Amino acid sequence: MRPTGAPWFKTWAEHGFTDQSLRQVVRLHAGGTQVRIRLSNAYGHTQLHLAGASIGRSTGPAAVQPDTMRTLRFAGSPCTTIPAGGRAVSDPVALNTETLDELTTTLYLRNPTGPATYHQLSMATTYRAPGDHHRDPAATAYIEAVQPAYGSWYYLEGVETSGPRSVPPAVVAFGDSITDGFGATIDGNDRYPDLLAERLLTAGHPRPVLNAGIGSNRLLTDVPLGGDAGLARFARDVLDQPRIGTVIVLIGINDIQQADSPSNGTRGHCPPVTAEQLIDGHRALIHAARARNVKAVGATLTPFRGAAGWTTAGEAIRSRVNHWISTNGIYDAIVDMSRALDPDGTGRIHDDLHIGDYLHPNPAGYRAMADSIDLATL
Repeated sequence: MRPTGAPWFKTWAEHGFTDQSLRQVVRLHAGGTQVRIRLSNAYGHTQLHLAGASIGRSTGPAAVQPDTMRTLRFAGSPCTTIPAGGRAVSDPVALNTETLDELTTTLYLRNPTGPATYHQLSMATTYRAPGDHHRDPAATAYIEAVQPAYGSWYYLEGVETSGPRSVPPAVVAFGDSITDGFGATIDGNDRYPDLLAERLLTAGHPRPVLNAGIGSNRLLTDVPLGGDAGLARFARDVLDQPRIGTVIVLIGINDIQQADSPSNGTRGHCPPVTAEQLIDGHRALIHAARARNVKAVGATLTPFRGAAGWTTAGEAIRSRVNHWISTNGIYDAIVDMSRALDPDGTGRIHDDLHIGDYLHPNPAGYRAMADSIDLATL
């Protein structure tokens, strides 16, 4: 989640919603017999009044399987008010789900919301309908899809499943746009955390893989496009999630990139970062994870030679940080994602593995990243 302001691209968050139904599709990485959702008004300046909400199994772009449609309640009420800066968790409802099922959540927002708390880069389509259609399984009323095609999620912080099945502790993928999935297929679920979840399922060891990536995010500093610094949000986005066992840390390239580069999503001058500062930041994340008995897996920073923000000084910092990640012995395990995207060690992502900006992987690149992870380390 991030506050409204100076986005990469125009979204619905700037103006918010009035008498509209908002339909969002997410894919589960763990099934169960019950489901509930978490909503966030973390960056709202006023109360958020939710007039109705539902959830059900997706059957198409904005359609819901009618017999799976469930009304969501909050402390027994079909509506709720979330204070500015607050959150809400729905009551659990009975709904049988399996790993990799897609669920559709619908929120009806009757009163003007003002600027919305949202996740800018969803790489998934969100739909909007005028009026109250939160209990309508058909897609007919949902005549608007979020533009442009990158997509965004609004207010939805998480979907939780529960039930009698034994589910191993979750893995959290923590990072920036490379974890978030910029360059993945829209509605294709081929970000690296998605593909990692599929590998675990295929290997017979399914477990949830939570994506805690934020496009343009930095480890050390807050930035307008990237939200709260990784150090500041680590507890909220990783350690406070339910039943976490492992975190994969891949963050720091936006701290290194040239401050005024359009690819890192900043405006104006930012002080140059040093390798020592980034290493200290990684140490802080490791110590925080260890204090909560969460295993920390360090991922080497991926190449960016050829990107708009690349400099020789920045490359030297990346190399120094990667050497520390690989040899420090503090991380519980290491995954060499730099080598996964640059098998020849050129400092540049292989041409077949990026989207053309020399920074963000394409679906094949995300597959290479997911495949580079030794499942036993998780």
